[in-house]
Amino acid sequence: MNGAEIDISKLPAAASKEINFEKEIKPLLETSCLKCHGPKRPKGKYSMDTRANMIKGGSSDETAITVGNSAASPLVLFSADLVEEMEMPPVDKREKYPALTKDQIGLLRAWVDQGAKWTEGVVLEAKVPQK
Repeated sequence: MNGAEIDISKLPAAASKEINFEKEIKPLLETSCLKCHGPKRPKGKYSMDTRANMIKGGSSDETAITVGNSAASPLVLFSADLVEEMEMPPVDKREKYPALTKDQIGLLRAWVDQGAKWTEGVVLEAKVPQK
């Protein structure tokens, strides 16, 4: 990530429970990420519609998820606003696409740490957040 120093101590703690992808991660991704990072014209060439695409990353050629290590995963670091200019969702879009809460980042971290398990056949679809 451009060699910039990232203060991992600011990363919310991973949730201390077994994560259910369909109930806990899928809704987060569909509400806050997929509108811009879906399969049709994904921003930064980063599509989050499948596990393989999500791990692979986008135009930076950097892996977005280091399976088993959330603290080394750009997806988690960007979601936690720890990389300047790469905050996700972008700060100027947060009225429409809410930033993840510390608890939600904790769920995302635990999911990555637990192997980024993705139920076979589950397809993500963008959802517009409810106001």
